[in-house]
Amino acid sequence: MATLEKLVEVVQEGEEREAVATAGKALQEGIPVDGIIEALTAGMREIGDRFARMEIFLPEMMLAAQAMQAVMRELEPEIRKSATPTEKKGTVVIGTVEGDMHEIGKDIVITLLQVQGFDVHDLGADVNALDFVRKAEEVHADIIGASALMSTTMPGQREIIEFLKEKGVREKYHVILGGAPVTREWVKECGADSWGENAGVAVEILERVMAERRM
Repeated sequence: MATLEKLVEVVQEGEEREAVATAGKALQEGIPVDGIIEALTAGMREIGDRFARMEIFLPEMMLAAQAMQAVMRELEPEIRKSATPTEKKGTVVIGTVEGDMHEIGKDIVITLLQVQGFDVHDLGADVNALDFVRKAEEVHADIIGASALMSTTMPGQREIIEFLKEKGVREKYHVILGGAPVTREWVKECGADSWGENAGVAVEILERVMAERRM
């Protein structure tokens, strides 16, 4: 089995120690860190799908998430090394919506945004929709990112849009949604601005958004 395939497998199985060792081996073999992250992101999306279909349950989900977080800590020095220092590109408020305790996808996005020059305010998990809006106003954010890993918590993403409209500040913020059950259709239905299909896509979208704002 190729090292990258093994890495995805052991992360999905929640074998934290072996996952960290395999991640180190992947780097030694010269596998690009962005390729590693892309494969792991796809692997975690599969875990999210399995969880949604009740093929696995919360303990398995949490073990996989912990293994993924450990691997990201292992990769972070390499991610930062490969990043080009830049001026601040924008300010992002990001969190996982109320009722949802899952942070792994959000944390990957945060790491990538930070190394690309974004100022990121992490609200954590289980965040009330109004708290997203309050924090965005407090820090003069450009972007609000809302993650939901379960279909039952997705309405929290729409609530953020509704609160922004009620306060008359909807146009101030680019709102990007993410999470395994989120689709392009849901983003449109909510009235959000974009869909972070995976961590790499989310960063590309937000870099483009801020570049257009600076023009």
